[in-house]
Amino acid sequence: MDKIISNFKDVVLNKYVKFDGKADRGEFWRFFLAVVLIGVVFYLLLALFAKVRFLHTIINVIYLLVSLGLLLPNLAVTVRRLRDIGKDWPWIFIALIPFIGAIWLLVLLAKPSQSGQDAAPTQ
Repeated sequence: MDKIISNFKDVVLNKYVKFDGKADRGEFWRFFLAVVLIGVVFYLLLALFAKVRFLHTIINVIYLLVSLGLLLPNLAVTVRRLRDIGKDWPWIFIALIPFIGAIWLLVLLAKPSQSGQDAAPTQ
């Protein structure tokens, strides 16, 4: 759990809009897992306070702000991960294909780093 938290802090604080370079599988998936866990926490809070209209609205607004704040780091780490597997950044738009696009992108992002000197260093 410490690796997930430290990786999340590193991506958000130090690599917020760093689109150059590469991200290995570990960096990408630890960040992805942290974002999913944040989403789960917010959904649980929303379900817990569903009947308390005021709190539900406040939690929704906070979740929206957090999601907007994580948008650029998410895009940046995804672009760096695509570069690490040998794909150019426009491949990120594959997620816009209905039904299969997001799954296709996740499968691409799960591929091992490109071998050779262009591969990202492991952390």
